[in-house]
Amino acid sequence: MLYSLARPVLFSLDPECAHDLSLWGMRNFGGWMPSVSMQEGETVEVMGLRFPNRVGLAAGLDKNGEAIDALASFGFGHIEIGTVTPRAQPGNPKPRMFRIPAKTAIINRMGFNNDGVDNLVANVRASRFKGILGISIGKNFDTPIDQAADDYISCLDKVYGHASYVAANISSPNTKNLRQLQGESELDSLLGRLKQRQTELAQAHGRYVPIALKIAPDVDEAQLTNIADALRRHRIDGVIATNTTLSRDAVMGQVHCNEAGGLSGEPVRERSTEVVRSLAVKLGGEVPIIGVGGITQGEHALEKLQAGATLIQLYTGFIYRGPQLISDCVKATRVFERDAPETVA
Repeated sequence: MLYSLARPVLFSLDPECAHDLSLWGMRNFGGWMPSVSMQEGETVEVMGLRFPNRVGLAAGLDKNGEAIDALASFGFGHIEIGTVTPRAQPGNPKPRMFRIPAKTAIINRMGFNNDGVDNLVANVRASRFKGILGISIGKNFDTPIDQAADDYISCLDKVYGHASYVAANISSPNTKNLRQLQGESELDSLLGRLKQRQTELAQAHGRYVPIALKIAPDVDEAQLTNIADALRRHRIDGVIATNTTLSRDAVMGQVHCNEAGGLSGEPVRERSTEVVRSLAVKLGGEVPIIGVGGITQGEHALEKLQAGATLIQLYTGFIYRGPQLISDCVKATRVFERDAPETVA
C-alpha cells in the first residue's frame, strides 16, 4: 500500500536519482519500517545453507551494503549485495539507467559503480542482519582481463568472513570484456583459482563459504555446456542465471530502446528461464540454480522453479511492484514446494 503511493513520486524522478533516494531513505529510516516475517514459505537447504524461503534480492540494488537491515524487513529469504570491486570506482558516465515502463523493463550501464570492498565490509559489520547474505564480487574496470582473477581473489579474501555465500559476477555487460571470462579457457582458469582459494580460506576461517557463479543470458548451447562442465569440474556450489541481456528484440520501438547497457525485467524473462531449463538438464542436479530475470509476478517465480531453479531472485520487478511482489512470489512457491525435494546440495 505504501509503495503504491510512493511509486508515482519515485517514477517522476530520474531512475538513478530515485534509486539513490530510496537507498538513502532505507538507510536512514529503515528502523521505522514494519518488519515482515521471512517464514512465509517452506525452508529449503541450498549450498549447505538453510534459506527461510526461496525468494531473494538480486545483486545490484544495494551495491555497497548500505541498506541491508531495511531490505531484510521486506521478507526476503536472502539478500545479495554488490557487485563490489577491490577499489572504489565511479562507474560509467551518467545518465546510465533508463526505464521502459510499457515493458516493465530497465536498461542500465552502471559499470560496477561502488565504494570498494573495504567500505562494503564495514557496512556489513555495522548491520544487524543475521540472515543469509550473499556478496557479489567483480573486477575493477581498468584491471586487464588476463589479471581479472587477481581482483576476484582479492575481494574473496576480504568478504569471505562476512558472507553466507559469495557470487562471482562475470556476466555484467557494462564492464569492458568482462563476459570474456565466460569463455572456456578463461572460465576454467578463474574457477580453478577461486576454488583453490576457497579451500584455503575455509581452513583459515574454520567455515566453508559457498561460491556461486553468475552468468549471462546471451550464451548459446555450446557455451552453456562448457559452463556446466566447468561448474561440475571445479565443484562450484551454485550458479545464478541470469544477468541482463544485450538483446533489444522485445523493446524495439520503445523510448530508450537503443541505449547501451543491459536490459532487465519482463523482456529477459523467457530467455532467462530457457537458460535455467537448459542448465538444469546439463547439470543433472549436481549444482543448484538460482533463477533471476524478469520475475514480475508470483507465477514467474513458479516458472523458474519448475524450469529447474531452487531459489529465485528479484530486482527489476521489485522496482516496479515493490514489496508486494516478494509476498506474491513466496506464496507461489508453495505450489512448487508440495512436490519439491526438501534438500538440494
